[in-house]
Amino acid sequence: MRILVIGAGAVGGYFGARLAAAGRDVTFLVRGVRAEQLKSKGLQVISPQGDVTVAVPQLLLAEDLAAKPQAFDLILLSTKAYSLEAAMEDFAAAVGAETAILPLLNGIAHLEKLVARFGEARVLGGSTRIVADVDAEGRVHSMETLHDLNFGERDTKVTPRIEAIQAELSDAGFEAKLQPDIVAFMWQKWVFLAALGAITCMMRGAIGEVVAVPAGRETAQAIVDETAAVSAANGYVTPAAFLEAATARLLLTGSSLTASMYRDMMRGAPVEADHILGDMIARGAAKGVKTPLLKAAYAMLSVYAAGRSSDGARVP
Repeated sequence: MRILVIGAGAVGGYFGARLAAAGRDVTFLVRGVRAEQLKSKGLQVISPQGDVTVAVPQLLLAEDLAAKPQAFDLILLSTKAYSLEAAMEDFAAAVGAETAILPLLNGIAHLEKLVARFGEARVLGGSTRIVADVDAEGRVHSMETLHDLNFGERDTKVTPRIEAIQAELSDAGFEAKLQPDIVAFMWQKWVFLAALGAITCMMRGAIGEVVAVPAGRETAQAIVDETAAVSAANGYVTPAAFLEAATARLLLTGSSLTASMYRDMMRGAPVEADHILGDMIARGAAKGVKTPLLKAAYAMLSVYAAGRSSDGARVP
């Protein structure tokens, strides 16, 4: 199976590197600067689960793909939400009649955009749970032991296609999980991530710092309640066991956990506020769910985004 990973950032770089190291046929679709970095240093992953280096990763530039289209069997899409439109343009020439697109973006709004562009049949559901980042040297750092990749047909059917994908992704150095209802799983992840983003961004600190201050724990709990209420109103009641575990992580004393959106904000980079918080607020409003704390966090992030300089130099 020919796999095309869109980008080689924290998520795509991590899973793509492990797949390549396991002998899968993996190509990374990258832009010029990242391509030069990977050519000179290889793709390096530093992880509690074991380091991996792909010395000579297979690379493909977007302009070369556009000039000479070639179809891939599986496209692993792990860009930031604000880069989705550009990414779709970049990999469109890799989509053939039998291509499956596995998006690992947060939230669910991207599914609608992918379906509109490439059709219902090509788009799978997907989600990953990993805390990772890329350092100045281009190395991917995984900061926790959790590293699963979840996927499935959006209609919950177990098809020959999804079974073949499961076989290809299995035994590659991470947890590959075929979910019985991947869209429900995506909502669960969204409940957690939207809460984590709102808590750490609005209160400017890691979870441990937030819950240590007066009213911090209560505010964090109220934010979790809002995200869970939106999910339930949209037909996806968060399972009690998942919500209990997620809440425990989001209220953990001494935790250094932060959202990637918080880390992006603190270094003056673009943030996924519209996709993670704005869309959840809108889906809640459509069902009559009030989300005052999510709105406050979204407003704060929107002010930040509006004030960013063109070169991303603003530091909050």
